[in-house]
Amino acid sequence: MALSPNFHTILTTSQSSSIYAPSPKLPISGSSHQRFHLSAKPIKTTAFNLSTTPASGEKWRLNVSFFPAFLNKGKDAKVLKEELLEAIATLDRGADATPEDRQMVDQLARKLEAVNPTKQPLKSGLLDGKWELIYTTSQSILQTQRPKFLRSRTNYQAINVYTLRAQNMESFPFFNQVTADLTPLNERKVAVKFDQFKIGGLIPVKAPARARGELEITYLDEELRISRGDKGNLFILKMVDPSYRVPV
Repeated sequence: MALSPNFHTILTTSQSSSIYAPSPKLPISGSSHQRFHLSAKPIKTTAFNLSTTPASGEKWRLNVSFFPAFLNKGKDAKVLKEELLEAIATLDRGADATPEDRQMVDQLARKLEAVNPTKQPLKSGLLDGKWELIYTTSQSILQTQRPKFLRSRTNYQAINVYTLRAQNMESFPFFNQVTADLTPLNERKVAVKFDQFKIGGLIPVKAPARARGELEITYLDEELRISRGDKGNLFILKMVDPSYRVPV
């Protein structure tokens, strides 16, 4: 049975321009919060003498350390995330993006990736759940060469950390699905091997051996994920249901 052309928007085999597969998680060990080991030696601060001219004529001193600048990174990430979401809001998940739009979005994504708060995403519980794809450069997913009524309205991706299983789903008009095994390659990259398609969400079809690829998670927080595929494509997803689990 031939697969619907739009089915590849979510299955993405090696013949497509990228692998849109969920990033797995390794079993979570300990807390997902980062730990910082501070030296027992006193931290040297930079002092600035600020002269004032109060009635008393006294001078006062302000000691400034590096900690305020460090803590501001969270604020910077929030601003960058807002700029990225604003940039992609009118691009129909990337289908309406011009080359200039794609370049701008990629630059904004790279700035956000530089302040990624989750350094080991495959060990983070933030990966679990159901994600919605809100932007991609993958033409195999966008299917821009087809009329809009033949493109899926929404694409989802679910991940189960403990079983290292993933599931991609698309909405109307096809409702196709695919499941995959995930193999961690390092703390932020996985190999993806699709194993079963479900046409219309009901008819099972075994995935061909070539349906595989790699995916690197470059940014992760509780509401946004950025990933890059082994074919150079960019994927931006938002969390929609952290309680969702991939069916066994």
